[in-house]
Amino acid sequence: MIPRNRIGTALIPGTNVEMQLYQSGELFSIKIPGRGDLMNSRMHGSEKALAELACEKIGHGPAPRLLIGGLGMGFTLAAALRTVGPDAEIVVAELVPEVVEWNRTVIGAPAGHPLADPRT
Repeated sequence: MIPRNRIGTALIPGTNVEMQLYQSGELFSIKIPGRGDLMNSRMHGSEKALAELACEKIGHGPAPRLLIGGLGMGFTLAAALRTVGPDAEIVVAELVPEVVEWNRTVIGAPAGHPLADPRT
């Protein structure tokens, strides 16, 4: 059995609620104690579907602009980037700075490092 290790924590701004980042082998999860997984790198189909649905409506026009509420593990952003063209601009509004840092470092690989894309 692969051990699960807590590798990061972050307070949600304006609250005393702590988010915790865990790693188990190549799998990552973000949890809130007592509430279970918020998201993980193993199951992210709903994030992909959400981005594809939104991009069907606006993603194929010239230079579309999208706003994504919350970065999470980057899967919604990654799916949107795959769907829109090279002139698109995508802004992600993330409240927790540590989530952005985690995506730039330890958890970016499963989603393909979408923050490295110049359209973001």
